[in-house]
Amino acid sequence: MAFSGCDTMEKWNAMPSLELCELNIEGPLAYLNIKREEVYNALNTQLISELIIALSWTSEHSVAKKEKIFDKNGKEYLRILILTSNGKHFCSGADINMMRDAGSKSVEENRIDSIRLDNLFNSLWAHPCFTIGYIQGVALGGGAGLVACLDHVIADSNTKIALSEAKLGILPAVIGPYVYRKIGSAQFRRLSMLASKIDAEEAQRIGFINEVIEPQGSFESTFERVISDVLTTGPIAVYMAKKLTLSFDRWEKTDDELRQWTLDKTSQMRGSREGQEGLSSFLERRLPDWSIQKKEN
Repeated sequence: MAFSGCDTMEKWNAMPSLELCELNIEGPLAYLNIKREEVYNALNTQLISELIIALSWTSEHSVAKKEKIFDKNGKEYLRILILTSNGKHFCSGADINMMRDAGSKSVEENRIDSIRLDNLFNSLWAHPCFTIGYIQGVALGGGAGLVACLDHVIADSNTKIALSEAKLGILPAVIGPYVYRKIGSAQFRRLSMLASKIDAEEAQRIGFINEVIEPQGSFESTFERVISDVLTTGPIAVYMAKKLTLSFDRWEKTDDELRQWTLDKTSQMRGSREGQEGLSSFLERRLPDWSIQKKEN
């Protein structure tokens, strides 16, 4: 059951006040929904800022940041963030008014806008919770950037994705690092130059999305399956897996040093409180204390 704003203020810091998106909390799940459907959920300055605020708030109230599953009142901290949007299309990219204004701005003013946009993508990419997205219709430009930053993406079969910036004579530079990590060098280069839409089947084939369902199908059951899997994994391990991947991406030392570093990380996690609980529960043939299943049985 979702908490009301009053309930949340009594137990946690007050939830942020949002207009163009909404944030709801259900146990360890945070639901973040974009609601600018009248303009196909296009990203303007206000929406970008609100999404950053919501991502920051949920990050600070995550198990990974608090390093514990429950607060002092027994309320679960967050482990999963789910991103959705209202209407026919997931996100059509930058708002047309924002694009129009960009032409009259100085390089420095445009840089400030780009910094804000990058803060959004990085906040989602580096979020300590496991992130899941459901996308429908089109995800263009910045919308494709949001998709690239998610850990697990479920799309309806009518979804179209495009790095559409070249159609406007610009580059997908801000979203570039996130899309590049998602689909790799060759596909990023191809899609950046073509700037045309790819369908859900191709997006799944190249790793842009993970699952495709029919529009009339029940995406709730697909969500529930993924959520169930995540809630049986160690929440700190989920967060550390993200950091591990980023370390691999940025590794500049030798292979031998990488091997030694991974040995150190393995030893640290095995000796951690979560690692000890996971190993003990396996040997004792019981569920670990972080498993939601344990509470339900």
